Amino acid sequence: MFKKVLFIGISFFLVCSFQSSSDAIYTRTFFASGEIKSEGWSSNGLKTNYWKNYFQNGKIASEGHYENNKKTKYWKFFNEDGQLVKEGHYAEGKKYKWWLFYDQAGHINHKCQLMNGKKNGYCLKYKNQKLTSAEKYKNGQKIKEWFSFASFKRDNNLADLN
Repeated sequence: MFKKVLFIGISFFLVCSFQSSSDAIYTRTFFASGEIKSEGWSSNGLKTNYWKNYFQNGKIASEGHYENNKKTKYWKFFNEDGQLVKEGHYAEGKKYKWWLFYDQAGHINHKCQLMNGKKNGYCLKYKNQKLTSAEKYKNGQKIKEWFSFASFKRDNNLADLN
């Protein structure tokens, strides 16, 4: 009896999962040249799930997830040569949490905490892969900057860097 109920339950789950995902269609858009511009899943005319966007040269410009036409989860952005430029989290279409920004050599240039698309928290700046300074922001406005780890540690709780 238990096996029969389990089988019916699993079958129902699979049918429901299949039906709900059947609403989504794989969508592609193209540049006038015929090169692919973007591709991903749409549901009821809105972008959903995983998408990739391309430059006209065919290299990937960005990749990440959408929910109801708004960027969500983790995204990566590239330049036209295919090099990673920045990456970070979105929620409801706005940047939040830690974002990483890269220099032309592909090394982290700076990383910042963001909320609602604005710097809100700490930004750590690097040069030649070494930490050179730290800044603190509130709602996009710089509050303070430190040039030594000792002074930063004296003024801040390191747990806030999570």
